[in-house]
Amino acid sequence: MSDFLTIAIPKGRILEESVALFGKIGIDCTELLSNSRKLIFENSEQRMRYMIVRATDVPTYVEYGCADLGIVGKDTLMEQEKDLYEPLDLKFGYCRMMVAEPVGLARDDDPSSWSNIRIATKYPNVTEKYFAGKGVQVEIIKLYGSIELAPLVGLSERIVDLVSTGETLRQNGLVEVETIAEITTRLIVNRASLKTKHPRITEIIEGLEKHV
Repeated sequence: MSDFLTIAIPKGRILEESVALFGKIGIDCTELLSNSRKLIFENSEQRMRYMIVRATDVPTYVEYGCADLGIVGKDTLMEQEKDLYEPLDLKFGYCRMMVAEPVGLARDDDPSSWSNIRIATKYPNVTEKYFAGKGVQVEIIKLYGSIELAPLVGLSERIVDLVSTGETLRQNGLVEVETIAEITTRLIVNRASLKTKHPRITEIIEGLEKHV
């Protein structure tokens, strides 16, 4: 099995886009889109193995060598800062990592005057680094979901979260204030695998490059 390439992929939209992209370079992994509860799929003919994992776990599986390759959002990579090779921007799953606040607060607010603020977010490391770079003291409250709720109930004045269309913000009376980063999906590679399986991994990277 050592000649297999293992790829860690999260469920959801990223999985669908990944399967379509791999199909363009002759890698058939449409089985991943079935309703199976399996977490590992193998294609013996193409010597490929696929692991279905949580998006936040993809970098860990790749860093530790359980997967040779992984597909994951740049937001997860920024937050975790794992020791990985990141050769390719796959250019899908676009969104923005934003600072947002209630409409009422934003009317008279000047972000350049912030000195000490409280923020709720799923991204404490990114948030802390961003505001440290601006010389702003920040109290961070780590949440795991429904970040928009925090300002509505007084848990924090502001949030840092991913925004796609902005509709969820609008429905909860929030507005975007600052952009921290633009986010897309990335291909990541285990550093040891890049050396031991260099020809096959390079072939995949170069093939995908032509289609993104």
